[in-house]
Amino acid sequence: MEVFNVTAGAEQFTCNAYLVTGERTVLVDVGSMPGVEDVVADHVDRLDAIVLTHQHSDHVDQLDAVLERFDADVYAYAEHPHRTHTLEDGDTVEMGDETFDVVYTPGHAADHISFVGETALFSGDVVVYNDGAFDDGSFGRTDLPGQSRERLIQSLQGLLEQLPDSVTALYAGHGETFTAETGPDGDSVRDVVERALSRAEERKPKYPGE
Repeated sequence: MEVFNVTAGAEQFTCNAYLVTGERTVLVDVGSMPGVEDVVADHVDRLDAIVLTHQHSDHVDQLDAVLERFDADVYAYAEHPHRTHTLEDGDTVEMGDETFDVVYTPGHAADHISFVGETALFSGDVVVYNDGAFDDGSFGRTDLPGQSRERLIQSLQGLLEQLPDSVTALYAGHGETFTAETGPDGDSVRDVVERALSRAEERKPKYPGE
């Protein structure tokens, strides 16, 4: 299984959109970068599915453009005009060469889900490695309408309960990818999530002015 961040070259605000290749080619989120469909096409001729961690605009704005280029199924938790398959907590979805468990992780967004595999975690915005607020374990903002710090804390706790020790890569919606090979010596994905949880539990504003 290979994973490519197809929005890495964006000049405008977007999420990280990840192309997962292997037995089943899947795009995790589509981002808001114009031309993302061309970047996907540079890597693959066929796209089997698109899975959405949640439907904030920076994660779904280019969905129409991607679907115009590729005849792909769309998996999402919440309703969407293009959704072909509903994902719920406890479901599984095939991406690349792995089977991923769907974990409902609201707090940053009411429809937020994460994907936990044997070696990788696609966490959307519930937990990220670095984002300007924290450099080694951060969490999605919860200060906007419809968001909840308390619910996000519960989501991080639940994510840790379902996270196998074999997971060595964290693909988050923003910031850099974390892997056990490129991170600080001895640091694991579990360590990153635990630090994010600890910081969220302080219940302090994430950014100045919140």
